[in-house]
Amino acid sequence: MTLHDLPKMFYSYSEGWPELVRIHPSVAKLFSLYVMPMSLIPPAMFVYSMVVTPGAVFPALVPQITAMEALAVVIAFYLAQLLMVPLMASIIQQMGDVVDVKPAYHEAFMLAAVAPTPLWLSALALFVPSVWFGGLVVAVAWVASAALIYHGVLPLFQMEDRSKARVMGTFVLMAGVIAWAALMVVLALALSMILGLR
Repeated sequence: MTLHDLPKMFYSYSEGWPELVRIHPSVAKLFSLYVMPMSLIPPAMFVYSMVVTPGAVFPALVPQITAMEALAVVIAFYLAQLLMVPLMASIIQQMGDVVDVKPAYHEAFMLAAVAPTPLWLSALALFVPSVWFGGLVVAVAWVASAALIYHGVLPLFQMEDRSKARVMGTFVLMAGVIAWAALMVVLALALSMILGLR
């Protein structure tokens, strides 16, 4: 899979995904060279938003959050994202029982690593200090992530029945929504703990 392949993976079962299967990157390689760097984008953009445009997207903190406090929040959020990907891979693997499929952990991890790509990239919307713009970009990112999930299940898990693949994709998407909500809770808790320690 290359960046050139990624746009095709949103609408095609046969482009990009087979290439990813052919390359078959190890879980460790995919995690260290893709998940770890991509997971840095939201925390970095959160800090940017808090420092450069305080209060424009996230509520302004009074007194302003310090560099050490921001670092603590960013580390907690970053680690939560890193933990969420292998956890989602395990959940996806277990969801195969719903449609009588036994995906290998490696294939489940590939889906769990690729599917949140639009959500990671959506954090770049924080360069524009607007809640409405950010919300719109996140909504579009969710649609894009859903497209990646629905188009990735069939080739990655070598399913022949598209209706079963859609059912599995729906379950994966629901689990992804719950995981994303959990990450937002982690971010809110980290912030509230920092403020509570002042």
